[in-house]
Amino acid sequence: MNKKAIFITVRKGSTRLPNKSLLKINNRYTIEYVIENAKKSQLAKDIILCTTTRKEDDVLCDIAERNNIKYFRGSVEDKLDRWNSACKKFSIDFFVTADGDDLFCDPNLIDLAFSQYSNNDEIDFIKSDDVICGTFTYGIKAKALEKVCKIKKTNDTEMMWVYFTDTGLFNVSSLENVDPMFCRNDIRMTLDYNDDFKFFKNIIEYFGNKSYTLKEIIEYIDKNPYVKNINFHRHEEWAKNQKNKTKLVLK
Repeated sequence: MNKKAIFITVRKGSTRLPNKSLLKINNRYTIEYVIENAKKSQLAKDIILCTTTRKEDDVLCDIAERNNIKYFRGSVEDKLDRWNSACKKFSIDFFVTADGDDLFCDPNLIDLAFSQYSNNDEIDFIKSDDVICGTFTYGIKAKALEKVCKIKKTNDTEMMWVYFTDTGLFNVSSLENVDPMFCRNDIRMTLDYNDDFKFFKNIIEYFGNKSYTLKEIIEYIDKNPYVKNINFHRHEEWAKNQKNKTKLVLK
């Protein structure tokens, strides 16, 4: 049986919003909201926080332990190598990434990726260009990742998807069976600027201590459209920055 995991990718190093994973909302670290949502997955066998070997990231490992999830420490700059080493250590066959910036990563979308892979294990990489930014990232087959690590010629793999999508070497699929209400390009749900923090703070404080779903978050935003305007004006700048940092360097 294929062993599936969620990799929560996070490190403290950040220039635009320093220590963003340790900012607090309702007395909880932002990274703990990512962990909480990952735990709601019905299909993940493991949840593993993937961070670096830097001393400053010790605190993230402590948080993982307190929240009863595993952690892995690997390369500082090379995200792909970090994931590849984690796959080997924990015998993972397929994983979905949940960035530490994505407080509202959706367990149902994550489980859609797991189900899609279970139905077709020839898939190497699952992406979604349509869902709200920050609700789903990627699903990756461990064997495909291992191959990428052999063909790349750089340790700077922060923007890593091009190694799967642009080389023509892999079976790339889009996430299927997504509820159309999650396919929005006018909402931003990722933590990169102080305005993003204000956005998350508004929503989390509105719901308080009660449980809530992505659907309920969207409904709240649609009833209060000023909320999406708190941070969406930063999205173009963010996307441009992502594009500028994306590169494909092969051996």
